[in-house]
Amino acid sequence: MKKRYAVCGVSNRAIGMFIGPMLKTFSAHAELVGLLDIDPRRQEVCKSKYPELADVKEYGPDDFAQMVSETKPDVIIVTGRDDTHAPYIIKALEHDLDVMTEKPMATTGSDARKIMDAEAKSKGKVIVTFNYRYSPIHTKIKEMVLEGKIGRVTSVDLNWYIDTYHGASYFKRWNRIRENSGGLSIHKSSHHFDLVNWWIDQTPVDVFAFGALNYYGPEGELNPEKVDGRHCSTCEVRRDCAYDARWNTRSKTMSVKDDHLGTVQTEKAAYSTYRPDACIFDSEINIEDTYTATVRYDGGALLSYSVNFSVPYEGYRLAINGTKGRIETVEYHIPNRVPFPTPVQTIDYFPLFGSKETIHVVHREGGHGGGDPVLLEDLFLGADPNRTYDILSGSRDGAYSIGTGEAVWRSVKENRPITLDEVLQVKDSVPATV
Repeated sequence: MKKRYAVCGVSNRAIGMFIGPMLKTFSAHAELVGLLDIDPRRQEVCKSKYPELADVKEYGPDDFAQMVSETKPDVIIVTGRDDTHAPYIIKALEHDLDVMTEKPMATTGSDARKIMDAEAKSKGKVIVTFNYRYSPIHTKIKEMVLEGKIGRVTSVDLNWYIDTYHGASYFKRWNRIRENSGGLSIHKSSHHFDLVNWWIDQTPVDVFAFGALNYYGPEGELNPEKVDGRHCSTCEVRRDCAYDARWNTRSKTMSVKDDHLGTVQTEKAAYSTYRPDACIFDSEINIEDTYTATVRYDGGALLSYSVNFSVPYEGYRLAINGTKGRIETVEYHIPNRVPFPTPVQTIDYFPLFGSKETIHVVHREGGHGGGDPVLLEDLFLGADPNRTYDILSGSRDGAYSIGTGEAVWRSVKENRPITLDEVLQVKDSVPATV
């Protein structure tokens, strides 16, 4: 029997990741019955891409109850701006509906706690669509840890690099305002923290971190002129901006990758008042672009984490150490943007006593390292019965990834360790001290 789905937030991500596959791949299992968004133009764009949706009902941001009453969905898909996630998730749970939400599930630990409390009272359940778990490399690492290849996990080193194209895009968009996104330690790093939590099957306890705004904002060393309110597509000093010149020739317009709207919107084709080509050197930017953090887990593992949003290439370096050995892997993401030849990603396994093994993993087509297609199968067909471990994320997973991200920036701000109990408002929690 088909399940009925309604979408809150008709973003580019909603259209490409969920709506298109529902129509083209999972039409026997899923039916789209409602579209809710603050901007009617987004619904127009969605229907122009998929004319078969012409009769699907459209709703404004305050029409959630009406949408539920009229369309009777089984599942709500939440894919709007990050700060809209928690309100719609909670409303859906209050209507006893299941929820599939993009990461991050919320932008604060407080809202994550509200979601978990609402779910406990509801017949509905929350799935957080952490697609990084589904990458073939990442699932293989999970399987190796489960097999006991490295014994009890003692420490993890994870260094993540975001290149000047992708990194700058966050500072052109709504992400640059903490109130919208929770900052990049939540919007982006929650992906990374969830991976580590899942790989090692331990719960983060407390965090100490440093962070800064090194590259973007008005004090960025490559800012050609301290002027607010500029947009890349109309900027008079654009050719003096190294970030723009790196990725664009003089004869081409900007083509900013944007998870919510796709290519850059000009003044003539803007969605409401939102343009994803704001200047990366604006003074309104109030988030960091560089973090280092140490996380302690309840099973004794320690995570050494860093992320930098202005690096010449994109990818990550990972090492997981255990009582019986070590796993290493290096990824160069989006090879056509890396300014040197890159090898196919493999996994190196070092037993504590013995010879190194290099493991070649079968790579798949599809977004996020081939993870998206498999995630979609689990979402619309149900979890693969042949898989021997849990992979779909729930509200607790979402909460602890968010909680770790909030603990990072709060530690930066307050210069002290921050406990996850504090952030997630666990009863009888006590603030950490230096």
